[in-house]
Amino acid sequence: MSDQPRWKIYVTRRLLPEALDLLKEKCDIEIWDHDNVVPRDELLKRIAGKEGMLCQLTEKINKELLDAAGPSLRVVSSMSVGYDHVELQQLKERNVLLGNTPGVLTDATAELTVALLLTTSRRLVEGTHHVKNGTWGSWKATWMCGPGLSGSTVGLVGFGRIGQAIGQRLKPFGVKRFLYCGHTPKPEAPMLPAEFVSQDELLQQSDFVVVCCALTPETRGMFNSAVFKKMKKSAVFINTSRGAVVNQEDLVEALESGTIALAGLDVTTPEPLPVDHPLLKLTNCVVLPHIGSATLETRTAMAMLSAENLLTALEGKPMPAQVKL
Repeated sequence: MSDQPRWKIYVTRRLLPEALDLLKEKCDIEIWDHDNVVPRDELLKRIAGKEGMLCQLTEKINKELLDAAGPSLRVVSSMSVGYDHVELQQLKERNVLLGNTPGVLTDATAELTVALLLTTSRRLVEGTHHVKNGTWGSWKATWMCGPGLSGSTVGLVGFGRIGQAIGQRLKPFGVKRFLYCGHTPKPEAPMLPAEFVSQDELLQQSDFVVVCCALTPETRGMFNSAVFKKMKKSAVFINTSRGAVVNQEDLVEALESGTIALAGLDVTTPEPLPVDHPLLKLTNCVVLPHIGSATLETRTAMAMLSAENLLTALEGKPMPAQVKL
């Protein structure tokens, strides 16, 4: 038997067996073995004295939690690309490392974004509702019509891995122009090709506005009433990034007033969205339950990368995917 000491770690959610088996080889694991969110008081109690933590977006990694963990905590591995649930400065001050899972969910999220765009623009949820409720009548020339992609202009707000993957998947539909905005032009843009423009140009010229940017202080709440008013009245708005980039009250107003035509959301604030929320009462808005990465292959890859991040950091080796603090 090896004399290698076993690390004490806490896992905040039921984990796929492959990743759990990998961790069990070298770690003593405490786990919240349920699919629901671990209660905060339970998390604060169980994290004490642990050297590593594997968490989800739902866990706030802040001063309170780090104080509860104590000085033994060396690494937090988040099974997510985004890390807006983590107070980075708190980790930095305590020399706690942070890992995430970029790259492995790019394809799944891009596929879901295209599916959501088509579901929204071609009004598939409305159509299914008519079939099930007996309101499918005789053929009418404009009944259930929505905007098509062929010959359209698509604006990508965020042109990183996911934005580029969305563009590549939309290209075969005959999109005429791709626009993107950001701080600087991207060297990958000519491959699509996509044009680097100002945010205002993108909003004014795009038939489809697709949001796939990170949530930062700069992007939080950026899609508000003033921004929606710059878009075409026929515009389709799609968000698969983070719910907090959108002012949802302003989005409701824009959809109700006809400022924009349609919206499709895979992310909201809060999550889950209350069933009586105004967005869910609108026929021109499609809301999904944050399932961008929901393929078995992707979730397995995310879990394995999270486990590998945790183990390599505890071993004193570079993490496969480390967040720079």
